Formats: sequence, structure tokens, C-alpha cells
Amino acid sequence: MPKKPSSTNSHKASAQPRFHQSARELQAFGTVTSMQPLQLIEPVRLEMTEQLNQLLADTMTLRDLYKKSHWQVSGATFYQLHLLFDKHYEEQNDLVDTIAERIQLLGGISIAMAPDVAETTRIPRPPKGREEVPVQLSRLLDAHQVIISHCRELAERSTQLGDAGTNDVVVSDVLRTNELQSWFVSEHLVNAPLVEADPIRESA
Repeated sequence: MPKKPSSTNSHKASAQPRFHQSARELQAFGTVTSMQPLQLIEPVRLEMTEQLNQLLADTMTLRDLYKKSHWQVSGATFYQLHLLFDKHYEEQNDLVDTIAERIQLLGGISIAMAPDVAETTRIPRPPKGREEVPVQLSRLLDAHQVIISHCRELAERSTQLGDAGTNDVVVSDVLRTNELQSWFVSEHLVNAPLVEADPIRESA
């Protein structure tokens, strides 16, 4: 009778690539693993990872909105906004990594794929076509407002729960970056003259 290959032999090292592999998930989305060194109880980490995933989905959406605006901006301020939008895109991309890593550190699973982000984000989806600059700027500011409002709520909640690490990420990284970017964007919506100043009119 032929001898059955042992489990050791079936996983023997080989130079042959193993294609089309599949297996069960190591961890389901919406759960957290045990992270005893953090000294944060499971309900706290569950709540924080859920809130951070919402923040992550909105941040990924804002990041991509900046790239869309970078590609499609037009008009007299094209050069300045083209560069500004790309700079803000890179900064938001850094925040995506920061938030996702915090989720994983807490024992959770960070949202990652575009369809899942689209289902989760609270930022309205823009049209596929090109829009006027004031509309692009307004969309970006509205998206920033969604994130800034959530940051303030999450910062307060994380403090109540004793999660100082999440509070620091939300305030020091996400909130401050979004506040600064909002300022830069909003200044482009000031209706100031470009060439000739309005003359001073003496009151009668």
C-alpha cells in the first residue's frame, strides 16, 4: 500500500511558484485581536477602530478628490492650484497610512479597497466630468469640514476612554493637517482684485 505523504513533505520548499491559492480569513473585519501591552480593554479598541475606519474612508476620499482636482483644474489659476492640489494629495496620503497603522496597532482591520471606501465615506461623490474652479474648491472645503468635525468628536471621545494614542493621531496629525489645508484652499475663494485695487471712496 503506498505511503501517504506527510504534512511535512507536502509543504516541502520548492522553487515552483504556487498559484491560485486561497484560505480562510485570518481575522474578520470589525473585530480586534488581543493587544494586552496596550492596556486598553476590547470594547474601547472596538469603538476606536470603528471610528478610525470611518475617518480613514473619508480621508481616502478626500485624498482622491484632491488628485481629481489636480488633474482637472483649469483657468487662470491652473498652475498654482495644480501644484497645491498635488501637495495636499500627498499630505492626505500620508494621513491614510497613519490612520490605517493606528487601526492595525489597536488590533483591528483597516478598510482598504475602493468599493468598501465608497460604501463607507460620508463625503458626497463628485461627477466624473470637469467642474469650475470655485466648485472644486467648495467640494474640497466641504470634505474637510466632514473630517474636521469628526476629528473634534473623536478626540473628545478617545480622551474619555483613555486612548491617548488615538487622541494624539487625530489631533496632532489629522486635525491640524486638515485645518491648515482648509485655510490654503479657502483663501483662493476670496473675491479680491488681481490687477487694480478698488479705489477708496470718501463718505459724503
